[in-house]
Amino acid sequence: MTSEQRKVWTVSELLAGAQDSSVRELAVTTMLTDVPTFRLSPGKTLIGEAGAALSFSAGQDGIELSADNRVASLALRTDSDRRAIFNDATVEAFGRLALENLRVIGIVQILARDAIRSGHIEAHEIDIEAADARGCEKRPKGYGVEVVPGAFTLWNQHDDPAVTITADLTGLRAGRPGAPVKGSGVFVSGGGDKGGKLIVRRLETGPVNSDGGIAPGVPDRISGGVFVVYGAFVDSVRNRGPVTTYGSNDMVLDNWGAVDLWVAEDKITSFGASGIGFVNFGAISRLQAKALIETFGQGARGFNVYAGTVSTAEFDRIITHADGAVGVQISQPVGEIKVRRGIETFGGAGDSLVKGVVRRLSAIPLSIKPGGSAREIEVAGGLVAHGPAVAPLELHGHVETLRVTEGMAALGQGFDAI
Repeated sequence: MTSEQRKVWTVSELLAGAQDSSVRELAVTTMLTDVPTFRLSPGKTLIGEAGAALSFSAGQDGIELSADNRVASLALRTDSDRRAIFNDATVEAFGRLALENLRVIGIVQILARDAIRSGHIEAHEIDIEAADARGCEKRPKGYGVEVVPGAFTLWNQHDDPAVTITADLTGLRAGRPGAPVKGSGVFVSGGGDKGGKLIVRRLETGPVNSDGGIAPGVPDRISGGVFVVYGAFVDSVRNRGPVTTYGSNDMVLDNWGAVDLWVAEDKITSFGASGIGFVNFGAISRLQAKALIETFGQGARGFNVYAGTVSTAEFDRIITHADGAVGVQISQPVGEIKVRRGIETFGGAGDSLVKGVVRRLSAIPLSIKPGGSAREIEVAGGLVAHGPAVAPLELHGHVETLRVTEGMAALGQGFDAI
């Protein structure tokens, strides 16, 4: 005979209930401290009543999920560089794992590797206040760089393309303004362009603040505020809050995968060197940035396409402030690009990270490189360059239709000498 629910008031009751096959649901009634790492056996649910929290012992991870588990309505606290939630890789399938309404200090990490061949993840309203994922040694590699995983990481690591993981992810938040998580913020990945697949119906984020902690000048490492890595296929990405990155090589929004619709509803901001507002190396059918994209670091471009393609991209406004910080740079064929309120740059020439190599760029508002092309580019609000000897437009590729209203202006000194 099974017991539907058991309430727990002590750590010992919690640990006993987590492995008791007669208990389907554990309800934490209070704040428990000095909790050791424990595993939820298959089919078990862990929920919290009002004010319930689990504070794990120093130097230890938190909850290990197995299969068909649900964790909801709890505060979970580990050291910031430990995993507050992770999963057992010895099970063949993790079934349906559900994470709901959690307030977290520590990393949330779900990996499909080793024995795991299938599974589905539901993660909704997960607020990661602080985390440090820089110690995660396994990192995706491509385009001359490796990617630091995130405070929230969902990753199908299998090389076998027959292994497919599915997910629905909403209400993911990470960090605080001025107090970012370390590493990437929200990170989803498959096993590579030819490896295991991660298929995501929705990836929706609230505010995300991240700092990859990458030393200035390191050319082969990047992180991202919200990063869709290769092997990930996402129907819809929506950033419902501002996304901000603070460090060197910190992309704000980055896509190596395949996204049907990506909508950024709030401001996109980068403060670090070579931190791009939105960078695409994969495939996006439609991109909409409804608020300002603004970058402040050297070589921090607003938007660029160095590989893959974007069918349609719509922007509100793009501003960059430093040397080498191009507004929009296109190096691949794309479809339509529209900007509602102009592109403006304030820097001159400077170094910027390009596919793992530091190159010298001028802060040109709109740059179409050799190999880049577009069916249509329309910029309302003009192209304005303030830096010394910086032209507003660089056109080395083919654009079928180019319309710029309110003009093009080179306001920096020295332009007449070009």
